[in-house]
Amino acid sequence: MKKAVVLSIVVALIAATAGMVQAQQRDSISIVGSSTVYPFATVVAEKFGKAGSFKSPKIESTGTGGGFKLFCGGVGVQHPDMSNASRAIKASEFETCQKNGVTDIVEVKIGYDGIVVANSQKAAGLKLTTKDIFLALAKDVPDPKGGEGLVANPYKTWKDVNPSLPDVKIEVLGPPPTSGTRDAFVELAMESGALKFEGLKKLSKEDGKKFQKVFSSIREDGAYVEAGENDNLIVQKLGANPNALGVFGFSFLDQNTDKIQGSFVDGNPPSFENIASGKYPLSRPLFFYVKKAHVGVIPGIKEYLAEFTSEKAWGKDGYLSEKGLIPLPEAERKQVGENVKALKTVTEVK
Repeated sequence: MKKAVVLSIVVALIAATAGMVQAQQRDSISIVGSSTVYPFATVVAEKFGKAGSFKSPKIESTGTGGGFKLFCGGVGVQHPDMSNASRAIKASEFETCQKNGVTDIVEVKIGYDGIVVANSQKAAGLKLTTKDIFLALAKDVPDPKGGEGLVANPYKTWKDVNPSLPDVKIEVLGPPPTSGTRDAFVELAMESGALKFEGLKKLSKEDGKKFQKVFSSIREDGAYVEAGENDNLIVQKLGANPNALGVFGFSFLDQNTDKIQGSFVDGNPPSFENIASGKYPLSRPLFFYVKKAHVGVIPGIKEYLAEFTSEKAWGKDGYLSEKGLIPLPEAERKQVGENVKALKTVTEVK
């Protein structure tokens, strides 16, 4: 083996060891990531802290993409132990983790959530389709005059999009590109809506990359407003602006039904039952990821995992369901729980 290669390996080992020595100096768990998972993690952290054996974890709402960026930065006290995520880790993020020495990652699927398109209780409720959502928010849409060509989005009001909808200016407050909710919304609502057009359906088969650019490009003329990673802030803004709609996780609707209402999508309201059964089309799984190298070094990680994956927390009648988390089916909860106990790591990401 060449001296340069040996030297680089030695340096990497020293750096990793130094990082873990530093990690021993931290006495509480550090968690970053999804604003959607944040309320659930916070509740678990409070219960965990009140038990008295360990300090309550420090949790930051950075958004899913921002969380992975921090989580994958490396091993040691200066890097988070866990990252909450409202989508699965991407192959590119997993690769970044591996390059930075975060080689053993435990994936914990915690349940399901719906993405709601909500408005103020002061306004009339809406019945939307994914086609309506695509036409309202896509940067380029099929030419309303006909043909298969695309034009810059000409629609100004919801009535322009669909005559059955109100004559109200399109104004949607939603998450930024770093958000897992934005990723899921684009995939579940925008892509689904785009596929309702024969020309775009044909494009999806002929040129997948071009089709992806069409359905994932959100208009930038003020109809869609990036409102940051704080979903509670979007809820507050809807109260102040009854004509606006907001895009966020179901739990924020569930906790604020006195102020806001969820729109029907493709004939189904965003309810606990409809999300659990899959009837509501904008539903997705939620996760958090754990750095195995920090387990046994940062105090309380195993115990926090045990609390989160206990039936009293994530079970059918657990305290997280009261906060809006849709539990995994019993068999899946059992399997995920066993994987967590064994600290089973992710081997590849597609």
